[in-house]
Amino acid sequence: MSSPLHHGTWIGGFCAAVSLGLAGGAGPAEARIKCVDGYQIVSGSPIATPYCQDELVAIVAREYGMKVSAAAIRNNPNLKRNVCQHIGRDNRIYIACIDANSVGRRPF
Repeated sequence: MSSPLHHGTWIGGFCAAVSLGLAGGAGPAEARIKCVDGYQIVSGSPIATPYCQDELVAIVAREYGMKVSAAAIRNNPNLKRNVCQHIGRDNRIYIACIDANSVGRRPF
């Protein structure tokens, strides 16, 4: 005979196994943002987003020998401005660097 504690553990374990079995077939959803050449891929279509543009700036900066990460570019506007001042004329990141290179409002 099993004690009530063992019986409850078995039922709980059985329920957990069943729920894992049902959910296990679906698998976890892929939540990572996919960037291609500075564009986020959403439902198969490329969309320009700041997240992917900053990633592209970091990739190009590393090609020029700068030691920067995409997270550092995203989290530090001054770093992005400095990187864009040095390599912002590169055609791949020119658009991504427009905001970083502008300083306030310009007179008309």
